[in-house]
Amino acid sequence: MKFVSIPANPVPENGLAGVVKTPDGVSLRYGRWEPPPGRKGTVVILQGRAEFIEKYFETVRDLRARGFAVATFDWRGQGLSDRAFSDRRKGYVRNFAQYAMDLDTIMEQVVLPDCPPPYFVLGHSMGGAVAIRACHDGRRWFERVVLSAPMLALPPRRFAGMAAPMARLMRWMGRGGAYIPGGDQQPSGPEDFVGNVLTSDPVRFARNLAILAEEPDLALGPPTIGWADAALRQMRDFSNPSYAAHIRQPMLLVAAGYDQVVWTPAIEDFGMYLLAGRHLILPGARHEILQEQDQYRAQFWAAFDAFVPGTPRY
Repeated sequence: MKFVSIPANPVPENGLAGVVKTPDGVSLRYGRWEPPPGRKGTVVILQGRAEFIEKYFETVRDLRARGFAVATFDWRGQGLSDRAFSDRRKGYVRNFAQYAMDLDTIMEQVVLPDCPPPYFVLGHSMGGAVAIRACHDGRRWFERVVLSAPMLALPPRRFAGMAAPMARLMRWMGRGGAYIPGGDQQPSGPEDFVGNVLTSDPVRFARNLAILAEEPDLALGPPTIGWADAALRQMRDFSNPSYAAHIRQPMLLVAAGYDQVVWTPAIEDFGMYLLAGRHLILPGARHEILQEQDQYRAQFWAAFDAFVPGTPRY
């Protein structure tokens, strides 16, 4: 297994790429980086939907500069991990328990045996949703959890109330592997910077497109009906106030003030019910905070540094 390297996005030093297999036979590509001298533990990066390891090379460098080892991986159905269909653009899961299995596998086969404790998690969007589920379900790996624009709810739109029952009906009709209405094989996300909802940084936007141009197999299309149904069911669980109240780990939620992908008020509400949580909104930032302009990234990292302990306990 390999990393994809381009001049604008070289592989961080001291990295190792590999593959592990989940209990249900799915091969997951992972990457891990050794800590610099004076280690502080390990941060596990959990990517969002349609993302891939290479998109987080800059974040890996940011974390290693802070003294951390780093581990990350491509979820099933995206990046260079196994995909469910011959059409690689179709990302699909039956339910988010399959993503939980992916995380369990990486922790048990990569992080716990090969990465220094203590362990922290940095999750974005869908990855944040999986991290929240893991904490709720009793996983105790992570001392602290930092989430960027976690996927807790979608912005309210016209007919949004019909989305969940429609996705469930279409899935029951055997259409779970089809793209959502209006979707096609084009890679997920905009090709033009103007009007995109992900980032206001043109350089990072162009860099991420250049990675996909170098390795088209990293690309993913719009959501499938099956994925949408699974995601909507998971988000419905998050809407119950008792869900957040059941989580014990300290958790920092960082929301984007100009997010058009996930619903920022839902992040605020969820944060209010956490027993040991904080939430922060970055005014003006778009959804992909770690791919944003330096002014927003600096605010994110300041919050991260204040929340995550700098020295491990031995």
